[in-house]
Amino acid sequence: MERKDIIDALARVIDPEIGMDILTLGLIYKVECNDKNEVNIDMTLTFSGCPLADMMQNMAKEGVESIEGVKSVKINLVFEPKWNQTMISEDNYKKLLEQ
Repeated sequence: MERKDIIDALARVIDPEIGMDILTLGLIYKVECNDKNEVNIDMTLTFSGCPLADMMQNMAKEGVESIEGVKSVKINLVFEPKWNQTMISEDNYKKLLEQ
């Protein structure tokens, strides 16, 4: 399991309302992997009352779980900092790789 594989899996998760991947949208704040191949992800939504919250979390979780070697995935839904449109960036992918 490589960190890049996790980031790539998250980049394939598309927000169905916006039609853009959750990385470019800036919805992924943190990705942590430990030596037991457990993955913790801090994720937010475009707004706290998003009706697709469960679906988006499940798509992210299932995408990462499909990576060979991943033992478990925990998606932590966070709302700080509050998401805003200035967070949309193709550079988010690179930032997460550098964490």
